[in-house]
Amino acid sequence: MSIFTGAGVAIATPMHADGSINYEAFGKLIDFQIENGTDAIVVCGTTGEAATMTPEEHFGCIEYTVKKVAGRVPVIAGTGSNNTAKAVENAKRAEALGVDGLLVVTPFYNKATQKGLILHFTAVAESVNIPIILYNVPGRTGCNIQPKTVAELAKVKNIVGIKEASGSLAQVSEMASLAGPDFDIYSGEDGLVLPILSVGGKGVISVLSNVAPKDTHDMVMKFMEGDLEGARKLQLGALDLIAALFCEVNPIPVKEALNMMGFAAGPCRLPLCAMEEKTHAQLEAAMKAYGLI
Repeated sequence: MSIFTGAGVAIATPMHADGSINYEAFGKLIDFQIENGTDAIVVCGTTGEAATMTPEEHFGCIEYTVKKVAGRVPVIAGTGSNNTAKAVENAKRAEALGVDGLLVVTPFYNKATQKGLILHFTAVAESVNIPIILYNVPGRTGCNIQPKTVAELAKVKNIVGIKEASGSLAQVSEMASLAGPDFDIYSGEDGLVLPILSVGGKGVISVLSNVAPKDTHDMVMKFMEGDLEGARKLQLGALDLIAALFCEVNPIPVKEALNMMGFAAGPCRLPLCAMEEKTHAQLEAAMKAYGLI
């Protein structure tokens, strides 16, 4: 039930000045991604600001994405919650809208035990028939999925992979060893794509792909095809841009980067706010150096 190999974009959600969703700009961004080699569209994740969406907006974005993509690449919907019943409800609703898979974040705030995590993710998986990618981002959730827990969850037939954003290569290596080669590991950090590929990763779910989809796709594919030097050149060449895209909390910089490129991404919703002058200058300089503006 593997969903994709390569670079899936954690796509930003363009918004009007009043905070409403700008579907015209969203459609242009989706087309730009697919035309430039993005291997999957991941909608309503952290970068998509799902945390500040109403349920109607959340599922409206998912429905729009499925229709706009029209089968050209897989669509993966973020549906996680720290309330298991709500996560199950979200998963069912997204499945009914025709997504190809789900991205389910670790429950935040509750600080579930590893046993609780197994029960939570298993309940979500058993509620649907489509594949699920776990999302481990302890810096945001305050909860880390341990490698042994991942290996246990990998036994659930439609839990097919994990987006790993713990920042620990030792943890990723242990996950790969315990879960086995049929379990898909995706980097959740753009600066660690090649290191994670080197221990068996399948690709990245990427913020960088919003602005540099072709290079992010090529980075993974060159590695897969044995062109390690080519892959390394792309990874190292993007580091300054990646640093700039995370110089303030995601997705503040990437939405501003998209605005610079003419994609009308608009503002972020509060509590996220406009960039500071100093970090804005850093982002602009990195964009110019990379040739994006």
